[in-house]
Order: sequence, then C-alpha cells, then structure tokens
Amino acid sequence: MPQTNIKHDPFAALRIKEFMFFLNTRFFLTLAIMMQSVIVSWQIYDITHDKLALGLICLAEAIPFILVSLFSGHLADVISRKLIILISMAFLLLSTSALLYFSLESSTVLKNYGTLPIYFVFGFIGIVRGFIAAAFPAFMAQIVPRELYANSATWNSSVWHVGAVIGPAIAGIICTIDFQTAYTLNLCFSFLAIFSFFFIASKPVPVKTKKETILQSLSGGIKFVFSNQLILGALSLDLFAVLFGGAVAMLPAFAEDILHVGSTELGFLRAAPALGAIVTAIILAYKPITKNAGRNLFLNVALFGVATVLFAVSTNYYLSLFFLFLTGAFDNVSVVIRHTILQLSTPDDMRGRVSAVNSIFIGSSNEIGGFESGVAANAMGLVRSVIFGGVMTILIVAGTYKVAPKLRKLDLKNIQ
Repeated sequence: MPQTNIKHDPFAALRIKEFMFFLNTRFFLTLAIMMQSVIVSWQIYDITHDKLALGLICLAEAIPFILVSLFSGHLADVISRKLIILISMAFLLLSTSALLYFSLESSTVLKNYGTLPIYFVFGFIGIVRGFIAAAFPAFMAQIVPRELYANSATWNSSVWHVGAVIGPAIAGIICTIDFQTAYTLNLCFSFLAIFSFFFIASKPVPVKTKKETILQSLSGGIKFVFSNQLILGALSLDLFAVLFGGAVAMLPAFAEDILHVGSTELGFLRAAPALGAIVTAIILAYKPITKNAGRNLFLNVALFGVATVLFAVSTNYYLSLFFLFLTGAFDNVSVVIRHTILQLSTPDDMRGRVSAVNSIFIGSSNEIGGFESGVAANAMGLVRSVIFGGVMTILIVAGTYKVAPKLRKLDLKNIQ
C-alpha cells in the first residue's frame, strides 16, 4: 500500500496513481447513474403525470438493494472486490441497454406494458447497486494509506458530486432531443467507467481474524455498527435526514407544476445540490474538519433541513436552484465526516459488511425517502410534503443531539 509523509496537503491522495484511476471510474459511473435517474424520472412522469409513480421508481430500486446488501457485504470481505465491481458495472451496462431498447421507436414494450418494464429494470439495478455500494468504499480503503482516509473521502465525495452536477444537466438537455439519444450517451459513460477501472490492480482479499459461518458473517457488520455509538449516530442522523428531507424525487413535479419549466431546467435543478457539495468539498480539502466535527455535523444537517423548507416554499426557479445548492453544500459536510468515521473505525476484514450496512442506512434511504415523498405528496400536497420533511429533519437533529453525546463531542483526530 502506498505511503506518504506529506502533511496538510489538500492534494495528497491525488498523488496516488491508482486512486486517480479510481476517481475516474467513480466520475464516469456517477455520470451514468445520475443521468439514468433523470432520464427515467422524466420519462415516467412524461408517461404518467403521477407523483406516486415517481416514488414507486425509488421503491422498485430500494427493496432489492436492501435485500442483497448484507450478502453483498459478506462477499466483499471474502472475494476480490475488484471482480465484484467489474461484474456489477457490466450488469449496469446491460440494464441501460434494456432501457434504451424499451425507448426505441420500433419497440412495442412500453406501448404494450406501460411503465412496468422500467420498474423491473430498476429493481435489477437495485441489486447491482447493492453490490457496488458494498465493494466500492472497501476497495478504496485498500488503495490509500490510513493517514489519507479523510483526504481521500473528501476527493471521493467531490468527484461524485461533480458527476452528480454534470450528469443531470446533460440528461436534462439530451432529453429534449429524445430518450434514445439520452440512453445511448448513458451507455458511453458506463463503458468509460469500466475501461478506467481496468488500470487498477486487484487487491488481496483481507485476512480473516476469526472463522465464521455465513450467518455470523452476515450479522457481523450489523453488530459492529450497532455497538459503535459514533458510527450508529452518524448513520442514523443521515438516514432520517435523507428519508424525510430529500426533495429530489419530486423535482419533475416541482419543475412542471410549480416552477413551470421543462426537462433542461429539471436537469439543472437535479444538479444544484451536487454543485453546492462541490463547493463544500473544495473548502474541506483545504480546511478539513477534525476538531468539533460532531458539532459541525449536527449544525449542517439542521441547515440542510432549513434549506429544504425554503426550497419547498419557493415559486421562483432561480431561488429554487439556490436553495437546492444550499442543501447539497450543507449535506456534504455530514457525508465527509461520516465516511471518515467509517474508514477510520472499521477493520479491513469487515469493510465490505460495514459498507453494506452503511448503504442500507444511507443508499436505500434515498430511494425509500423518494417513495415517502411520493406518498406524502399525494396525501398532503407537493409543497406541504416537502415542508414536512424539512421540519422533521430539524427535529431529528435535535433528538439525536441529545441521545448521542459521543457523536456530539466527536474529534476525528481521536479516533484510533
């Protein structure tokens, strides 16, 4: 594993060649996934004009994601993580190909079965992403030395958010042409992600410190997380904030019904939170949060809730962009702190399983939160449902602040 003695260098992790290829893969994979999300959500809403249908996309992905996560975490600790990622990206490529086929003018799939085939494909994508979510963070920890975990987490988050800015923006523009062109470009980015990943050498499978049955291994990650107040507190805080505070799944409805704009503007709305996160990431690269990390975590999640409420009440497109920008800026502080806690606190032979538990808490909460948003929007109205979510986020911050004193007093330098 490469070593470095450079201190206080914001570009330290970027000096590791394999980490740069890892970031390239991360970038193109994020482009592909974020583009796909915008294309499908706009396509579904264009066909159905139903807010609940937007939520059901998220649910279709979340359920399979959760079901495979523990098993994918177990695999990521016993077989090659690189192999898992390569196979998963290949299946993601196959899924996008199916979506492209459904959208061809010559295809009768959507004409005969409506949006149901899209939901089935997204269910399969949920399985694929479950394996990626377990193996990707665990593999990254094998590329960079321990002293650069915080720095690598910042750059990893930065690259993800750059992709999350560019992907939706491109998708929104390309969707004005047609869905076939959008999915074709989506496939190109998936190919580039796979190509870049081949330049990273395989890493050894972590040595097991004790013999376990499969059942013991599957439960090991859960037990580890629930026995660690720092990890559990950080995951729980993000879980409920994302579950209630996310407005992203409803953006096609906001774009069309509240802001009265089209797919191009939708792409920029989807990109705005990621742009805010990039700005935060640049700041954190130069001024990393170590001391008072817990206090900053709570403060920024609360501000995320406030920005969500302000977005909900806005009827001006540019103000809405700004408030979404703020949600991403505040949210990325918690993302970087949480990833750093996970990397520093987790033994190498458990990284796959703990990453899987993290993905259940955070990754699936985005999709389940999207479903909750769709149900709430149908029940209490679009604007009121997002206001409710933002207020719930603030209340959750207050509750977690009281019950997690170790997280409240967190100093990242003190994690052994």
